[in-house]
Amino acid sequence: MSDALDASPYDALLLLSFGGPEGPDDVVPFLENVTRGRGIPKERLKEVGRHYFLFDGVSPINDQNRALLDALRKDFAEHGLDLPVYWGNRNWAPYLTDTLREIVRDGHRRVLVLATSAYASYSGCRQYRENLADSLAVLASEGLDVPRVDKLRHYFNHPGFVRPMTDGVLKSLADLPGDVREGAHLAFTTHSIPTAAADTSGRVEDHGDGGAYVAQHLDVARLIADAVREETGTEHPWQLVYQSRSGAPSTPWLEPDICDHLEERHAAGAPAVVMIPIGFVSDHMEVLYDLDTEAEAKAAELGLPVRRSATVGADPRFAAAVRDLVVERAGTESGRRVTPCALGALGASHDLCPVGCCPSRVTKPAAAGADSPYA
Repeated sequence: MSDALDASPYDALLLLSFGGPEGPDDVVPFLENVTRGRGIPKERLKEVGRHYFLFDGVSPINDQNRALLDALRKDFAEHGLDLPVYWGNRNWAPYLTDTLREIVRDGHRRVLVLATSAYASYSGCRQYRENLADSLAVLASEGLDVPRVDKLRHYFNHPGFVRPMTDGVLKSLADLPGDVREGAHLAFTTHSIPTAAADTSGRVEDHGDGGAYVAQHLDVARLIADAVREETGTEHPWQLVYQSRSGAPSTPWLEPDICDHLEERHAAGAPAVVMIPIGFVSDHMEVLYDLDTEAEAKAAELGLPVRRSATVGADPRFAAAVRDLVVERAGTESGRRVTPCALGALGASHDLCPVGCCPSRVTKPAAAGADSPYA
């Protein structure tokens, strides 16, 4: 058992997330961090931040990460995995650079990173790696020992990520009125991104129509829809749809939008829809506003019964999946034989992001990949 739960050569795990404001006074500074370098005026940021002000300026993402942090530490302790867990954010406290500095001062030199994004894309992977490189450069400029940082593979098809979402769909279906339950449609939602970014997501060999981003989401949606059919005996129609679009209207983004989809399903005679946010690890603002507020308002306007199923959050099965991913990667790094755990048609994702994976418009250094300057 001790061999199976050996984390060496790693001596720390970093939970890396987006971050969010925790009060009204935080909203504009937070959005300034998110949009740094784009020259967006404060008045425009106040308008952009109106979603946050509807919830007293508080994003749920930080509390969700605190809960996940507790769940990981509890799971690791219960299973004898001796690995301290730290937490850092890209855009709000606790900031990534501060957390990495703490990790180094605590004496750690090999760090695994769990990003709160399960899929391949620039914003969901490469940008996190660029932020890591930026922070490591700061540590180097301060004369600190720069740790070796590796990122856990994409976990979109790990059973510990898929099964809690499947249970959420079953619960949502059971909560619908009996006369519309059997005919309910399943709308699997994720963050819309520019089609150009989708087409170049994943490894170079995965680039093309939607790239790895769309393919991975479709694989998860199919897994969940199949599991729901097996457990209920009902074949529910399903579709992958998108939400939370931003940016210039002239730039093509992935479609259809969830609200447009609800209108289309209603016009086609669907009796009900279950919205399933498979693209999100936790109930952060884009789930709370775009689905629970905006999409539900659209459904009410249409007279269409809807339910929104749960994200994975701090589910103990997800914490166990992270443990499994840690042990798997540690085994690979140490030359031990490992069998990656993955469902669906795509298999386990790559451990090391190759050159050309999820490229950005402007070339920047990125850590934890084949092109890392800190290998």
